[in-house]
Amino acid sequence: MDTKSIALKFRRSNVELKLRSMKTTKAESIDAYIAAFPADIQKRLETMRATIRKAAPQAKEDIKYAIPTFTLNGNLVHFAAFKNHIGFYPAPTGIEAFKKEKAPYEAGKGSLQFPLDSPLPLALVTKIVKYRVSENLKKTLAKKKKKATN
Repeated sequence: MDTKSIALKFRRSNVELKLRSMKTTKAESIDAYIAAFPADIQKRLETMRATIRKAAPQAKEDIKYAIPTFTLNGNLVHFAAFKNHIGFYPAPTGIEAFKKEKAPYEAGKGSLQFPLDSPLPLALVTKIVKYRVSENLKKTLAKKKKKATN
């Protein structure tokens, strides 16, 4: 095994240890969550955070389900780091509305996985966040209307 392979193997095992340790400790803030990862992962998480913040400047930051969360009249989106990807959780409606754009990414009912070895799809994240903002605001207005008519 050459030194490049050994260094890569060490780096992977070090990242895996850090990722495993995150599962056992709950961060108190998004800053603390991000700080617990290696520098390259921190950069990706900070980029996700900044992109979400720019798309939803009025949203509040929180930690829910032990991962970074943005809220605006309820949960807006969540994101998290994993061994091989950055997870993005905009709720099922945020995924359904962008079927075509999400095609290159592994997706669950309410999640997308952005591989660590690929650039983050920041334009897609922005579109989804803006969609979720409008969705949450519409829900809030509908509730207020319903309350006013009762």
